[in-house]
Amino acid sequence: AVGQVIPVTVQLETRKPRTMGLGLGFSTDVGPRGRANWTRHWANAQGHSYGFESELSAPRQNVGLWYDVPLDPPLTDKLRFAGGYQYEEIAGTDSLSKLLTVGPEWHSKLPSGWERVISLKWQREEYRLGDDSGLSTLLMPGISYSYLRSDDRIDPHKGYRLQFDAQVAKEGLGSDVNLVRGNVLLKGLTTVAQNHRFLGRVQFGGNFTDGYTSIPPSLRFFAGGDQSVRGYDYQTLSPTNSDGDRIGGRYMVAGSVEYQYSIAEKWRLATFVDQGNSFNSLDLPSLKTGVGFGVRWVSPVGPLRLDLAHPLDDDGGVRLHFSMGPEL
Repeated sequence: AVGQVIPVTVQLETRKPRTMGLGLGFSTDVGPRGRANWTRHWANAQGHSYGFESELSAPRQNVGLWYDVPLDPPLTDKLRFAGGYQYEEIAGTDSLSKLLTVGPEWHSKLPSGWERVISLKWQREEYRLGDDSGLSTLLMPGISYSYLRSDDRIDPHKGYRLQFDAQVAKEGLGSDVNLVRGNVLLKGLTTVAQNHRFLGRVQFGGNFTDGYTSIPPSLRFFAGGDQSVRGYDYQTLSPTNSDGDRIGGRYMVAGSVEYQYSIAEKWRLATFVDQGNSFNSLDLPSLKTGVGFGVRWVSPVGPLRLDLAHPLDDDGGVRLHFSMGPEL
């Protein structure tokens, strides 16, 4: 050291210009699924990048393309041009959706720590919901905010996540119908005396429109499943038509309270109560409740969750739920 200055030698290696990823997964919502992605990390001296990603499962298949232009600061801010196609069969129904989307997105991280995305999405969706079918075209400006505060990205002991998003469409300005759509998601986690963990989740969603029958399935709300109300099958909590087909709701609410107890370094027992539904009227909506217990194993990619849940407002029996990923 000379004059309180320590010489440091840094050796850098150039990242591979291209990477490819393949993955397999499973959840009780969609069953087995496969994923693939390919990225060209720099296309020119300005640091542009592009790639594709896809996911295949029994009810849903999608593929997406994107092109990123870094902004200032380049590690957090970018302009993305994205497009994709998705085919989905709504679980347990004779309903399906063929969705094409394209549009720009401006991603930025604010000094407060919030992440913001401003978008302009054009989508065209051919769909069938029971006996009804249609072709929807929407041009939707949108904005979303998300904030995560936690002491660990993979397995936090305390923290919370806040997410808000909104989209609008105007009939005659590239859209078939007037629409204001919003979503709110709140998650929280705290640990007491090392072994006692308490988790909470609340989600709200709403479509405000005078032409709801023209809203396509991808923008309607369904509840039920691993990440919604356990004890009920995936997307089975929904208003129905005269034939009993689930057609999605204008509004959705879902919440959960969960307690976990650590029995070993990587193992936890859990018990929980979930409640929620999707509906078309805000007048005293009927909420469905599921209760159950499960086990958690903390893997290198986040907790693996295995639950047994029983619906309190249905004649169905105990349902098995399996999912994985961070709690927040």
